[in-house]
Amino acid sequence: MVVRGHLLHMKILTHIPSFLKNRYLLTATGFVIWILFFDSRDLITSHFRERKELFQLEESKKYYERQIAVTKQELEQLKTNPAVLEKYAREKYLMKRDNEDLFRIREESLTIGR
Repeated sequence: MVVRGHLLHMKILTHIPSFLKNRYLLTATGFVIWILFFDSRDLITSHFRERKELFQLEESKKYYERQIAVTKQELEQLKTNPAVLEKYAREKYLMKRDNEDLFRIREESLTIGR
C-alpha cells in the first residue's frame, strides 16, 4: 500500500514539466506576482493613486492660475487708479488721512458653555 502511494506520487511528478519544478523560477514568479498585486506600492493601485494625485495637482494649478490673473488685474488697477489704491490701503493696512479717526470693531465669536 505504501509502495502503491509512492508510485502514484511519482506518476504525478513525471507529468509536471521540469521548468515548473525549478525553485528559482517559482520564487521569481512569486516575487513578480507579489510586486504586481500585493505590495503597498504595487503597479495597479499606485497607477490609480498617481492619476488621482495628478488630477488634484492639475485642479490646484488651475486655481492658482486664476488667483494670479485676479492679482495681476488688481495690481494693474492699483497702478492706474488712485481711488482704488486709497481704498486698498484703507482696507488692507488700516491707513487713514490726517484728519480722520479710525475705529476697529472686532466681532467676538460666541462660545457655548462659558
